[in-house]
Amino acid sequence: MISTAWAADAHGGGFFSDPNLWVAVAFIIFLVLTGKMMIKGITKMLDDRTALIRRTLSEAEKLRAEAQKARDEAQKNLAESATLAEGIVAQAKAEAERLTQHAAEEREALIARREQQARDRIAQAEAQATREVRNLAVDVALTATRTLLREQVGSAKGTALIEEAIADLPRRLH
Repeated sequence: MISTAWAADAHGGGFFSDPNLWVAVAFIIFLVLTGKMMIKGITKMLDDRTALIRRTLSEAEKLRAEAQKARDEAQKNLAESATLAEGIVAQAKAEAERLTQHAAEEREALIARREQQARDRIAQAEAQATREVRNLAVDVALTATRTLLREQVGSAKGTALIEEAIADLPRRLH
């Protein structure tokens, strides 16, 4: 048969006997089969790439949602911390005011105590000075009385009465 085909070719046999035609047909079949395999490979690669992109986008969306949640929680914590800080500052101001008022009250009480102590010392000094002046006045009066009575009354009986009165005088004056 091959020899017949060669023989037909040698005699100018027709269109199907041209080897260039069969090479072209084989090349086209080869391209179709190779192209089909390449398209399958490329399609699979593109599908895999699409799946990877979808997974990546899904993960990115999850991460974005988690980040948003963390941001919201951080803002909530920040607001709570700010409120807590304001409360602490207000409490510290109130405590400082209370301590200032307490210190002022203690200072006033200390001043009042010291003033009272000074008054008491002054009163004691006055009482002591009054006693000393009274005792001195009594002594001066006794001395003056003795001297006066000795000069004016010279008798022995008068002297005895005077001595008795003088001896009794300090008891009555003190």
